[in-house]
Amino acid sequence: MRNNKELLLAHKTMDRVTLVESANVMLSPQFYTLKQEALPMKYAYQAKKIAPSLFEGLLEDDGQYDYYVNKEDEGWSFIAYDTKKIMTFLESKGIHETKVSKLYFAQQAVEVLVSPVALNETEALAVHDGTVVHIPISALGLEERTSSRLPRSFIPKGGVSPQGADTTSMLTQKQALSLAAVFLLFAGMFFIEAKRFVGDNQETKEELANLYSSYPALQSQYTRQGIVDKYRSLDKNERKKRNAVKTFSSMIFKGVTLTSLNINEKDFKANFSCTSESIAKRVRGLAKKANYKIASAKGSTDLSIEGAL
Repeated sequence: MRNNKELLLAHKTMDRVTLVESANVMLSPQFYTLKQEALPMKYAYQAKKIAPSLFEGLLEDDGQYDYYVNKEDEGWSFIAYDTKKIMTFLESKGIHETKVSKLYFAQQAVEVLVSPVALNETEALAVHDGTVVHIPISALGLEERTSSRLPRSFIPKGGVSPQGADTTSMLTQKQALSLAAVFLLFAGMFFIEAKRFVGDNQETKEELANLYSSYPALQSQYTRQGIVDKYRSLDKNERKKRNAVKTFSSMIFKGVTLTSLNINEKDFKANFSCTSESIAKRVRGLAKKANYKIASAKGSTDLSIEGAL
């Protein structure tokens, strides 16, 4: 279902507002830190797992940060934000947490910021080299016109929900309820499939007999075994790739940064940068346990880890 709630643009100089109904809030770059990296990750959960290491030394020590990741054409966008500080600011502007439906980030509006959006008399929100930034209005060209707000019909995909957030729990209440619903759905699916399997077993045998009748070559045990061996080999390689990514993910913790990852049909290789020798030693131990080859320059805490498929 599409979220049709009002979209408010939050920035440090915004006026105080009064909300009757809940609204979506888009945060200006003043409320988050952005990094864009061309990493060979396929899934968002993999990218989110390494996000903390990418912001090492870039964030304030007293913050409690969450991370939002978004797939782009040439890599990933990583956003670090402090929900507590954001909600404290919004509260000071008359926007209570219960009135915030979803939080979005200005970086998600790159495609619609064709014209800069004026935030006040001196600043505007604009796109520079694919990144949404604050710029002085005085720096805009004479031919550039500013608008007073984002397009009314624009609601980006994704976003985060601040409601029900609990810093002592890994999941918000909304996330926990969603997971419970998913698990319940899976339980129902497994129950239904189990009943169907009993009834479909005979039907499967009949379909197999018809298949053999139409394609006699399949009746040859040699032919069938060749097909099985071919796809078993493919599945084996894919499982090795997944295990390699899983193992490399376990090597990413505080003090470790994944600088590159390359996986092809024959082998895989990852490069890590460690902040100290003790941390590098821990990474070596994990690699050794997985039977991977380890290489490092003398006196350096940078590691190169590789293996064959």
